[in-house]
Amino acid sequence: QVQLVESGGGLVQAGGSLRLSCVPSGRTFSTYGMGWFRQAPGKEREFVAAIKWNDDTTYYGDSGKGRFTISRDNANNTVYLQMNNLKPEDTAVYYCGLRARPKYNGSYYRAGGYDYWGQGTQVTVSS
Repeated sequence: QVQLVESGGGLVQAGGSLRLSCVPSGRTFSTYGMGWFRQAPGKEREFVAAIKWNDDTTYYGDSGKGRFTISRDNANNTVYLQMNNLKPEDTAVYYCGLRARPKYNGSYYRAGGYDYWGQGTQVTVSS
């Protein structure tokens, strides 16, 4: 089984920044890409950002464009989400997903395009 561990969430004031990290571990697996989604209470899981492993192509949802940056550390197989100028509406549980199989690029935007998920990390932005 593959485990994903997210970290870096917390409470921050509006306008502040946070950097989320996600580290996969477990049985041998291939990584084709990783992504971040978020889910606020009473809402569906929303795509935030993703990165393709073979060429570092990045994808962003509308909510984070211009404020969030996804990146990865090849050596540690870790993905990061740098979030700047945070807003109260960014408050949610943020989940990391991993794509362990090749799939069409459009599925980066969908939760079904990921094979493994972390437990999530809470981000709370106060006004």
